[in-house]
Amino acid sequence: MDKDPFQEYIKQSEPEKRDKGYAWHTAIGLQAVDGIEPSQYLIATAIKNIEGFISMEEAQELLNRYYEENPNLDQEDRTEEADKVSARIAKLLSEKAFSFTPMEYIQFITNYSLEFIIMPARFGITILRRRKGY
Repeated sequence: MDKDPFQEYIKQSEPEKRDKGYAWHTAIGLQAVDGIEPSQYLIATAIKNIEGFISMEEAQELLNRYYEENPNLDQEDRTEEADKVSARIAKLLSEKAFSFTPMEYIQFITNYSLEFIIMPARFGITILRRRKGY
């Protein structure tokens, strides 16, 4: 991504758009730490969510449907992983009562990580690498 499409929303004075823009910006930035970039489809979907045209749940459903209809056959391409994990992180960060107490951390691992592990088999290698640390 050359230009961050979410900076405009973060600087904006409208609190709801600013908060959503920050959540998406942070979620996508966390994927960049792994060296993976989101698709342009995710960016467009995130902007629809920030603008209030769709809910976070609808954004996740659109992403799921997009990847069901457009499967990626390249096992090295981690764009689907980046998109789906970014949406989950953005949803988590958008929750008003978000905090990381030990109990909520366990709930996070259960709810969000299990969804990641249940992803299609083509991500099995990626998951094994992460779990074993290479």
